[in-house]
Amino acid sequence: MKSISAWEPKFIENSKIPVFLSRFSPFDIWAISLVFWVFCREEASKTTRRHETIHFQQWLELGIIGFAILYPVFYLMGLIRTFDRNLAYIENPFEREAYQNERKYTYLQKRKRYAWSKLIL
Repeated sequence: MKSISAWEPKFIENSKIPVFLSRFSPFDIWAISLVFWVFCREEASKTTRRHETIHFQQWLELGIIGFAILYPVFYLMGLIRTFDRNLAYIENPFEREAYQNERKYTYLQKRKRYAWSKLIL
């Protein structure tokens, strides 16, 4: 059996879910990780797959509910600090980890648990 760190989400491409969720989001969503699934507007590139798989691992290590609580908390803290919705998104430690490592081909094999926690501002 594969270790949890080797698990990957199920990618659902050409989905309308990101389009629908963008109506309620402060920014346009192209792909979104929702626990065990990643919904993409079109076919996901390798970079997008790696980015969203990092989020999937964050979901797993926080027991699912933890991620669902912390992600918006970090976003709101960033919004209060910067008054800029895009900067609040980019400075979210979950996004910082994913963007900093989405182009590193071996990152997921070497990733340390709770790596995002070192990126909290």
